[in-house]
Amino acid sequence: MAIDEALLIAHQEGLTPPTLRFYGWDPATLSIGYFQRAAEEVDLERLHSRGVGFVRRPTGGRAVLHARELTYSIVVGETYPGIPVGVEEACRVLSEGLLQGFRRLGIDARMSREEGRNGSAPAKPDSSACFDAPSQYELVWEGRKIAGSSQMRAKGVILQHGSIPLELDADLLFDVLRFGDEEDKLRKKRIFERKAAAIGDCLRNRNLPLPKMSEIEQAFLAGFEEGLSIIIDPGTLSFYEEELAARLAAAKYGTDEWNLRR
Repeated sequence: MAIDEALLIAHQEGLTPPTLRFYGWDPATLSIGYFQRAAEEVDLERLHSRGVGFVRRPTGGRAVLHARELTYSIVVGETYPGIPVGVEEACRVLSEGLLQGFRRLGIDARMSREEGRNGSAPAKPDSSACFDAPSQYELVWEGRKIAGSSQMRAKGVILQHGSIPLELDADLLFDVLRFGDEEDKLRKKRIFERKAAAIGDCLRNRNLPLPKMSEIEQAFLAGFEEGLSIIIDPGTLSFYEEELAARLAAAKYGTDEWNLRR
């Protein structure tokens, strides 16, 4: 999270170009949205006993368990050619990269608003977990959400990041969230399992093997190039970005003051 914000700040300052980043998590980590109430929605004692990391995102949305997944982030100026003014329309444009990435893996993904036009409107969330319902222009497969994204804007720059799960661990996710009682927990878990899917689910449905992580990353890299009509030059973090990220991690994302602030 600190690196994502460091990239946003560096772009605000004109020190880094628009950036697409792929990353993963070690250990598995629960991230919650900026507006979620940690003490009310997360069983922090159970989370720590299970060895799961915890962080609050600078973006909105609901809880995501980051384990076997490819995570992406995009930092780009609001005035970049082709980026719409509105949040939803900007999400649609940026999500074109995800759409094409899934299709390169042989997954017939759709945007959630397209699904709503052909049937019912996107469903309302049932729990604190992100993947139990898609937002506008998020990616779905056979009506099930397969990628979760959230966005923020600061001083003319957009940060959109999200989770592309290879496999979902509903048992662990629902073990570290709070519910009214055990019956409520089991009901919402069953709903989650019906509404959420991962790359592995999609490919097993066609008796296809799960590709290597490097192959999945390359599919989405090419997908973003195609979906956004751009050419991506590989790069690494600058010294300034690394130093800024370290300061943000120490002063913000690694502190209870930030992570438990609500």
